[in-house]
Amino acid sequence: MLVGLSGCSWFHASKPPAPEPPELIVTGVPAGAALFIDGVQIGQAMETNKRTQVLEVAPGTHTLEVRTGDTVAYRESTYVEPGDKRVITVLSGARN
Repeated sequence: MLVGLSGCSWFHASKPPAPEPPELIVTGVPAGAALFIDGVQIGQAMETNKRTQVLEVAPGTHTLEVRTGDTVAYRESTYVEPGDKRVITVLSGARN
């Protein structure tokens, strides 16, 4: 009977922890610029020295845009998997 009971614990093993959601770490955003992920505004760069923003996103392909007024100053598409931490450095001028 002990053998039968010890085998039952194998079926109730704990699940592995869920993977961390991916993050986009965006640096070099001009002060006052608006950040968009997949066409949705998600934030605005601060006027202070802290211009690095960490954005939690779902796994998959995403398009980051940095807009100043009505102008797209920077655009980049990237693919991220669970647990990825992707650094995106905003460069001067648009990137399509």
